[in-house]
Amino acid sequence: MIERARSFIWHNARVLEQRRFEFLFDGGPAEPVVTALLAYRNDDGGFGHALEPDGRGPTSQPLHVLSALHLLGELNAPEHVPPVLGFLGEIWNDGVPFGLTTGAKYPHAPWIEMDGRGGLLLTGQIVSALHRMKIEHPWVDRATEYCWQQIEDLTSAHPYEANACVMFLDQVPDRERAEKHAERLGTIVKEQLVTGGLDAAEVHKPHDYASRPDSLARRWFSDEEFAKSLDELVAAQQEDGGWDFPWAAWTPVTKFEWRPIVTIENLVKLRAHGRIS
Repeated sequence: MIERARSFIWHNARVLEQRRFEFLFDGGPAEPVVTALLAYRNDDGGFGHALEPDGRGPTSQPLHVLSALHLLGELNAPEHVPPVLGFLGEIWNDGVPFGLTTGAKYPHAPWIEMDGRGGLLLTGQIVSALHRMKIEHPWVDRATEYCWQQIEDLTSAHPYEANACVMFLDQVPDRERAEKHAERLGTIVKEQLVTGGLDAAEVHKPHDYASRPDSLARRWFSDEEFAKSLDELVAAQQEDGGWDFPWAAWTPVTKFEWRPIVTIENLVKLRAHGRIS
């Protein structure tokens, strides 16, 4: 599985994903990955330039910041976070927006709303990444309280929003409170999301919610359910060695850029759950 994926990465991936694959699976150094990542950074402390492939413009956008923080945590490089916190402080609008108006004139996926309105979806994931790196900052405190309030008020959730919640709950320091709300969120997920009448691009599987075996979401599913989910993930590897993604490729280049990212993420999940060494 790894060898097939390696061939796919070298045939198709950007430099960033090539370097990341080397770091994760071939014992490569972290520094070249950080260098490749910082090429997407802007002077305002944010990230742009299609780091997250569905936003094609140069302007800093929350989706790019989320991708950058995820990688910085993986690379154990928190020293690059302070400028990002300054950017996040500037764009706060009752939560982190999904998209900023500065990106509206540039090509972007039709589902990215460039209206500057904040929400739980990006806030939860970004705060999760900051807690993973143990970042202490007034912005993190503010955003954490925002997420707690939003989660406590949830009675239903879209799969992507539910996933953001569990990511937050997996990393937030208050473990007792997190376990309490994860149990309630799991009930919502099991009842409304796993077998709901959603488009294929929106359906999440057990391994999507519990990317690691120590995730609170792992408790939502039986061993049989989770093994089946991992079996399906293994079987989804394509003939060329990569994995596909379920959402639309709205412009051709995103097909080529997303597949290596998704391939690496799937390999990380499978390794975490013991399916590959």
